[in-house]
Amino acid sequence: MSHTPSRRALLRGLAVSGAAVVGFDPAARSWAVTGSESGPGLAGIPALDGTLVIDEASLAAASEDFGHIVHHRPLAVLRPGSVRDVVAMVRFCNTHGLPLAPRGQGHATHGQAQVQGGLVIETAALADIGPLAPDSTTVTVGAGARWSEVAKATLAHGRTPPVFTDYLELSVGGTLSVGGLGGQTHRHGAQVDNVTELQVVTGAGESVHCSPTRHPGLFHAVLAGLGQCAVIVGATLRLLPAPQTVRHYLLPYDDLQTFLEDQRALVREGRFDYVEGQVSADADGAFRAYTLEAVAYGPPVGPVPDDTVLLRGLRHNPSGVEQSDLRYYDFLDRIAPGVEALKEAGLWTYAHPWLNLLLPGRSAADLTGDVLDALTTTDLGPGVVLVYPLLPERLTTPLLRTPDDPVPYLFAVLRATPPDDTAAVDRLLAANRRAYEATAAAGGTQYPVGSIPFTHADWRTHFGPAWERFESAKRTYDPCGILAPGQGIFSTPTDGRRRGMLRGRAATAPRR
Repeated sequence: MSHTPSRRALLRGLAVSGAAVVGFDPAARSWAVTGSESGPGLAGIPALDGTLVIDEASLAAASEDFGHIVHHRPLAVLRPGSVRDVVAMVRFCNTHGLPLAPRGQGHATHGQAQVQGGLVIETAALADIGPLAPDSTTVTVGAGARWSEVAKATLAHGRTPPVFTDYLELSVGGTLSVGGLGGQTHRHGAQVDNVTELQVVTGAGESVHCSPTRHPGLFHAVLAGLGQCAVIVGATLRLLPAPQTVRHYLLPYDDLQTFLEDQRALVREGRFDYVEGQVSADADGAFRAYTLEAVAYGPPVGPVPDDTVLLRGLRHNPSGVEQSDLRYYDFLDRIAPGVEALKEAGLWTYAHPWLNLLLPGRSAADLTGDVLDALTTTDLGPGVVLVYPLLPERLTTPLLRTPDDPVPYLFAVLRATPPDDTAAVDRLLAANRRAYEATAAAGGTQYPVGSIPFTHADWRTHFGPAWERFESAKRTYDPCGILAPGQGIFSTPTDGRRRGMLRGRAATAPRR
């Protein structure tokens, strides 16, 4: 795929960039533009199909994310016109010791896709969606494509990716860098488990196609690899026949243990195609109201849903059941109206000190109970609490670290608080850290999309037996250590000029 952006996107990039960037001054660590004075040591930038911008608005936007907590300011932003641009600028950054980070929709919550004093690569322009047919078993898309766009394109041919996150306006490259969990994960694994091939640009500046059989070491180091070894520029995704309609159930519970046990039974039985759950405050303001969310797909991939069969044996409160029949895409995109309401109310720009944990099922009731007992409606704000089970046998990606448990749970407290209340943000970050430490002591991990202060030692613990192979892949594919410093895994996020502790120990990365 060429992953070529539209003419409108290119013109928009040119319009905001002002004077063209013509070079980089390594001594001053600054860019030179047309008409400016330049010294003898100026390094000219490579020819680009897209644009390199350094205007104030672009740099300010790149130092923000959905979390509105961390603010690392880059020196420039690349809006690539092709994969060639990504290759050229990664090589340029290697030469001049510039850290870089790819950025999709900017939905990170703790600066993961930010970079101090380096380059941000906006992947949104790399959004092509390859040709499809009614019998397609895969589709190749650009990393900047949003899942909503992928769903619409594949559904036009009666096909669908197996797994979606609840929010569809995330980029493919972004979710494949972390894992991509959703209510279908108990059936089909994470989004990373449904990728057949990647196109990436390694930290060494090589464009490589990789798969489970072609450069498998790179393939497995990139999926859920948090951007440490390569920039994802394209992915080939598995497709399945899509239902036309679904039956959507909301089943209320008033007991945490019963709620968790019924969820566990459903995913083991495979009775539903989608299983999640939410926790909300009751009339007293305590988080003791539990809702099991379950979805059964209808024709052509399943029979007409039978309520009696699907709900048999469940111990919910039958008087509070809500059910509806929805078109499949309307179900996938069901939170869109709520998101629009948050944006209209100005709440989308709140800080989001999210807590995202993967709990061992054996401790799920105790760990969630402790957090929920301390949670207040003020601290949650206009956020939500999610709890739902996974099946580890469906999760095959090595770097997506999950607890050693027959049925682990995702537990997410998606808080939102005014961004100018720094004391509240700091307090909630500290609460996240305490919750993580309790989870780790019980054998759990974090799902790394949230806001948990993490050290290098924490990352070693997080990756556990996968650490040595991951570290070796980092040396091989990102020999100068320039990629995604905001994660803080192999480098300090604020160390913008660091050329990498890994220089000089690199193996040769595979070429195309």
